[in-house]
Formats: sequence, C-alpha cells, structure tokens
Amino acid sequence: MVSDDALADLSDENGFLSDTDNWSGDIAQAFAKQEGITLTDAHWEVLSLLRQYFAAFGDSPANRALVNYTKQRLGADKGNSLYLMGLFPGSPARVGSRIAGLPKPRNCL
Repeated sequence: MVSDDALADLSDENGFLSDTDNWSGDIAQAFAKQEGITLTDAHWEVLSLLRQYFAAFGDSPANRALVNYTKQRLGADKGNSLYLMGLFPGSPARVGSRIAGLPKPRNCL
C-alpha cells in the first residue's frame, strides 16, 4: 500500500496525481482510502472508463460528460448521476478522476 507521505509526494497542489503515468492499483486504493471509499468491481469499472475517456479526449470529464460517456459505454442503469454519486460521493467526476490518477476536471471546484 502507498503511504500518505508517498502519495503527497506524487500529487499536485490539488491532491491529484502529478503524472498520470505513475498511476497504479495501489495508488488508486490509497486515494480511495483518503476519500473514505472501499473499491469494488463497480468502482474499478468506472475508473477504467475514466482512464479510457482521458486517453480518448486528453482531459478528465466534467460530471455531465462522465454521465453521458458512462451511459454510452455501460448503459442507462449505470450511466446516471445517482449511480455514479453512489460510487463516488460529492462529485463523481472529481473524486473518480482523482482515484483514477487523472488531472482535476476543469469545471470542478
């Protein structure tokens, strides 16, 4: 497991991973722990989707874009705000992107 100190060394001023290439499952677990989230298969499915979105578009999605992309890829049952909020409380795009090792979405506070 990655320590909080090591995670801080790898993070930017907003607490997001400074270099997306440094991301790993251990880093995801450490960020999730900081967010109070225990990762399940459902979380990993969305984290993978977030990383696919970043690879395709070169940026982290805003919440609406994440919902739409999830709906396209995983169907309406998972591509909705309630489902994503259940996995990543607060702001699914911000919290999910952080755990996925991506930059902070532009439109997130």
